[in-house]
Amino acid sequence: MKIAVSACLMGDNVRYDGSNKRNKELIRLLESHEIVRLCPEAMVFAIPHPPIELQHERVIDSAGYDHTEELEAACKECLKKIEGCDLVILKSRSPSCGSGEIYDGSFSGTLIKGNGLFAALCLSENYQVYTENDLKIIKDVLDRSL
Repeated sequence: MKIAVSACLMGDNVRYDGSNKRNKELIRLLESHEIVRLCPEAMVFAIPHPPIELQHERVIDSAGYDHTEELEAACKECLKKIEGCDLVILKSRSPSCGSGEIYDGSFSGTLIKGNGLFAALCLSENYQVYTENDLKIIKDVLDRSL
């Protein structure tokens, strides 16, 4: 299978603070599949950069600057990169990649129901979208593809 994966989950240091969220179990599950690494935020922002969150469908950084148009353009570029992928695995809670749950835009750590910009775009294009919190489901999907 061809699988799109958030680069931070694969160990790339692309998060806002210059770190990653390497997920060894996910990497093991995907070792025999073709991986397309992506990070819409790394296409827009220098690493490190101020944290960003979605506020009323706008991408705002912790200093109050609006980056919506730039991140929307990066998400559209990432969508082109995942053409032909069988599923998409994204970083939970991210303002670009979060699926089902994101931070509320107050920079207080409060979570709300919702999707990041890229996750929403993938879902609108009928991709199967999962996060690193869905490892059991991802394993089942991969096992069924064999």
